[in-house]
Amino acid sequence: MQHINKNLSWLIAGILFAILWASASTATKIGLAVAQPLMIAEVRFALASSIMLIIAHLILKKRLPAKNEWPQLAVYGFLNITVYLGLYVVAMQNITAGVGALAVASNPVFISFLSVLFLKKKLHISIVISIFVCTLGVVCASWPLFANASVSGWGLIILLLSMLSYSAGAIYFSAKNWNGLSLLAINGWQTLLGGLFLLPVACFFYKNGLNYFNNKFWLSVSWLAIPVSIIAVQLWLWLLQLNAVRAGLWLFLCPLFGFIIAAWVLKDSISTYTVVGILLVIVGLVLSRINTNKSEMMLD
Repeated sequence: MQHINKNLSWLIAGILFAILWASASTATKIGLAVAQPLMIAEVRFALASSIMLIIAHLILKKRLPAKNEWPQLAVYGFLNITVYLGLYVVAMQNITAGVGALAVASNPVFISFLSVLFLKKKLHISIVISIFVCTLGVVCASWPLFANASVSGWGLIILLLSMLSYSAGAIYFSAKNWNGLSLLAINGWQTLLGGLFLLPVACFFYKNGLNYFNNKFWLSVSWLAIPVSIIAVQLWLWLLQLNAVRAGLWLFLCPLFGFIIAAWVLKDSISTYTVVGILLVIVGLVLSRINTNKSEMMLD
């Protein structure tokens, strides 16, 4: 009975993670209809970090970061929040929610590739092939959308740069010693610091007439902050602790759920190109799991 309950918990947690993580693109597109991208990002970071830090330090009584851990949190926050999510939300202005979810789901492939450069991991031919296949999948899914300007070349380039920053951040995280600092505290502080680093840029580009703090704005920001930044990440970390290899398999569902959610909520079209693109990314993700270990599978 205990074995059955554990398997059921694994199944529920995995499916819920894939749905929540894939929903980020659609939630972002909803917010972009009423606000500037960096304003959405800043409010999201402030809300998510406040909740996580209150839970970590006031409720769970976890320790504060030590003196030598603050620079690590700053670098991690800059890569994983300031650059990655800052560029991501800007890129979403020029791509569809489905394509955004498809591209983000391929992040583990880029992590594996960068780990070869920075962590001196062995370069497997499967990594090279998987990067090519995943990139081909994103381009294929985007191809019919170039005609009506739903997707732009600049949007895809900015999205690619954001994924590279995320991957660099994940590798940096895995290479550092955190001395038992709570994962919730790490996530909370890196989100807060990353948001602070982005704040001057957001203020410089802020235009009052482009931001409407209505129900649509708060729905978007609240969803990105709580279900995505907090719940999805904690589910992912729990899945990793149980079995890192099996946890990676749930990423294969993210492209599928991403397009389904976008089609349901935003009425994004699903064509043959979409289906082929999803299949190519899933094949690329499967290839990337060959010879992948836990240190290459961090997700924030």
